[in-house]
Amino acid sequence: MNRTPEERADELFDAAKAKSDAGDDQAALALYLESLALDRKQPSALYNVGLIYKYRRDWKECLRYNRLAAELRPDDEATNWNIGIAATALREWRIAREAWKRAGLTVDDGDAPIAGKFGYTPVRLNGFEGTDAPAEVVWATRLSPVTARVENIPTPATRFRFGDVVLHDGAANGTRLFASGDERPVFDVFEVFELSDYITFDVHLIAPRSEAIEELEAACEAADVQVEDWTKSMRVLCKACSEGRPHEQHDHSLKNDEWQVERRVGFASKDKAKVNAVLEHWETQDRERRVESLDS
Repeated sequence: MNRTPEERADELFDAAKAKSDAGDDQAALALYLESLALDRKQPSALYNVGLIYKYRRDWKECLRYNRLAAELRPDDEATNWNIGIAATALREWRIAREAWKRAGLTVDDGDAPIAGKFGYTPVRLNGFEGTDAPAEVVWATRLSPVTARVENIPTPATRFRFGDVVLHDGAANGTRLFASGDERPVFDVFEVFELSDYITFDVHLIAPRSEAIEELEAACEAADVQVEDWTKSMRVLCKACSEGRPHEQHDHSLKNDEWQVERRVGFASKDKAKVNAVLEHWETQDRERRVESLDS
């Protein structure tokens, strides 16, 4: 029996979806494109091609295929979010604004970059495959629906910095608790959108008492140096907890209520001399205090 081009296109679409579900996106992409060559009026196929390109960070192709999908399904929320992400990555602000409005967000018209107040959210650095850097969840101020400025000091291994503006996904991948009763979605970061000019300093030091860290934090504030006691602030979570809802029985960090004198502290500054001056003065205030190492 002779099959119509549309029927053959449907078969190829199903085969492509099976390949994608099995994790073979390269084969899936080839089958989706073969299907679209027979029938261009397939919004799901166009969207899925755009999705593959999104996770490859091929923003031009992602935008192209999602806009084709939107011509057939203009009110589809997921399609418009992906248009907004790709258009933001390409600094195509008018296209991004139009997509956000179709997705139901309140944004003004125009060609100007979006730099508003979209809340405070956790983002996951290196959450996607294809990097050897560790994943790390930090808090950030959202400047647009998919850009945010990092407010924590990421560890150097992540290759991100305090103050980086990052481009992140619109789909949540886990949650973190901001305050009691206030659980917020974690968004995976695609890439740095605007590079910070802060330098990260990784310092190992001896702080005999908690007051020593409090004094260090006060000195940094006075010197306009960012500081974060990583020994206190960092938790190690398994993948299931990190990409879900962390809770007490799944917190895999070692619980220890006793003060740890050996501390790992992160500093962020544009001027290394300021960091050195703060640490040198801090050491002189107590003979038990000691800076063991400083790396940048």
